[in-house]
Amino acid sequence: MRSDLIKRGIERAPHRSLLKGTGNFTDADIDKPFIAVCNSFVEIIPGHTHLDKVGYYIKEAVREAGGVPFIFNTIGVDDGIAMGHAGMKYSLSSRELIADCVETMLEAHRFDAMICIPNCDKIVPGMMMAAARCNIPALFVSGGPMEAGKTSDGKTVDLITAFYAVSQRTAGLLDDATVIDVENNACPTCGSCSGMFTANSMNCLAEALGVALPGNGTILATSEDRKALYATAAQRIVAMAKADSPKPRDIMTRQAFENAMILDMAMGGSTNTVLHILAIAYEAGVSFTMKDIDALSKKTPNICKLAPSAGDNGKVYHIEDCHAAGGIMTILGELVRGKPGLLHEACITVTGKTLGQNIAENDIRVRGEKIRTDGLSTATRSELSRYTDHATEGGALVLSLIQNNAFDPADCIRTVASAYSQEGGLSILYGNLAEEGAVVKTAGVDKNMLVMSGPAIIFESQEEACEGILGGKVKPGHIVVIRHEGPKGGPGMQEMLAPTSYIKGNPELASTVALITDGRFSGGTAGACIGHVSPEAACGGVIGLLKEGDVIDLDIPGRKLAVRLSDAELAERRKQWQPPAPRFKTGCMAKYASLATSASTGAVLKWES
Repeated sequence: MRSDLIKRGIERAPHRSLLKGTGNFTDADIDKPFIAVCNSFVEIIPGHTHLDKVGYYIKEAVREAGGVPFIFNTIGVDDGIAMGHAGMKYSLSSRELIADCVETMLEAHRFDAMICIPNCDKIVPGMMMAAARCNIPALFVSGGPMEAGKTSDGKTVDLITAFYAVSQRTAGLLDDATVIDVENNACPTCGSCSGMFTANSMNCLAEALGVALPGNGTILATSEDRKALYATAAQRIVAMAKADSPKPRDIMTRQAFENAMILDMAMGGSTNTVLHILAIAYEAGVSFTMKDIDALSKKTPNICKLAPSAGDNGKVYHIEDCHAAGGIMTILGELVRGKPGLLHEACITVTGKTLGQNIAENDIRVRGEKIRTDGLSTATRSELSRYTDHATEGGALVLSLIQNNAFDPADCIRTVASAYSQEGGLSILYGNLAEEGAVVKTAGVDKNMLVMSGPAIIFESQEEACEGILGGKVKPGHIVVIRHEGPKGGPGMQEMLAPTSYIKGNPELASTVALITDGRFSGGTAGACIGHVSPEAACGGVIGLLKEGDVIDLDIPGRKLAVRLSDAELAERRKQWQPPAPRFKTGCMAKYASLATSASTGAVLKWES
């Protein structure tokens, strides 16, 4: 065992003395594997506020399973709270910081295996990157998704509803009391926000990638059934430690990354998953590119749409609905039935079984079932969770729909034959405005906006764009350009949830205005929003050469993003271009900006070796 290096031999007496001083180690533990319980308890993030309880529960389960557990915590940035101000610049960079910190803990203390307890945004990929680097047995079990909320008039709401409410209040469409009602009910419990935003996208992808157990992405944080998932995960990581197998790089193969992105395409996940999967693949030593992702999109049907994307007739589903319809294994099961050979079913997973075996054993439709109620919160919520006074009395909202025969699982998770589209929910665009690519969440774009052209209205930062949109500067037909928000230029590639929500929440703009940026979007973004434009403005990309009024052509089905400028005109503008002065000259963001690479390669950090 790796841990023998710090616990065996007479020369390790000082080490054992220190270990005994923690209260977690005795002489009886000398033959047991050391298990890192990599937690991410942070009180300011609702997705992580309960993870102190979860961490100690898993710690005891690891000990009962025959391991020696040691808890440590990472930092975490709440993207929603960091949104709309300079704090968002620190979000993406925290991914690399988390990866470095986890790697440091694993290597300094020679752990034999690691169980990761992430939940939100950059914490999930940061831990996955570290797992790929260190390559000791690792298993992911997140804190679980949040319940959707309900306003006093019975409307189902989530965090994105609160962002939309700001724009609607500014436009005079809502009063203060309604905004406060939404504010109080949008996040009623702990857990990762209730739609298919970045956190839930990554936790669901972990099932398809093979690093998490079935149910990881959809069993609610407040459900009593999540305790059984935690206990099983603890037992499994001890078994993996003792066998020293499988290791992350055994699981994180090219085929496994394809499985993860196929799921993403099928359920229309966050565009951030592109950024993170590219970065994780890089750390795992796997060649995986945006072109590979786009190729998968072209052959993967979009069979599930969850908030913020709306289905037919504006119907919006949430994670709890997806779970009730069968969850991730049922989405994958429909792909197996409808498109045989699309998934790589032979890929090994942390269960010790293949992905195909996991699907066969956990897809409820294989058993002839249509709805599941296990994994949903009830009136008695888990003691390992936290919730507000605004949490609904009866538990998850979908339960009442099921009881009243008002929930259609076959619409929530469709068959391939009845898919929303025969291509995936994400697309990669190219053209003279995105020579290295750009990303759009096709599943969230209105059909009448899939092909459009319009004059550019340019903002040099997210903050400037928010002021312009709320101030009425953006008009129907405009294509909003937010630049100098890429990995280097931002720095940190801010999420654009605030400006996109202000557009989406304004009826005059929602179906007439597109937005492009070298920054990125929240998983909660919907609409014609194209991000990750590469090369970015700060590196001389064409987005940095645009002038107000330049006509931009967007053709999502044709995978094109271009500006109507000749090569000669672009060359002339490039002669006049000067790189912008760095926005940070000291501190961690200055360091990040100097090392960050293009969004087209996952915005990983690189330096001369």
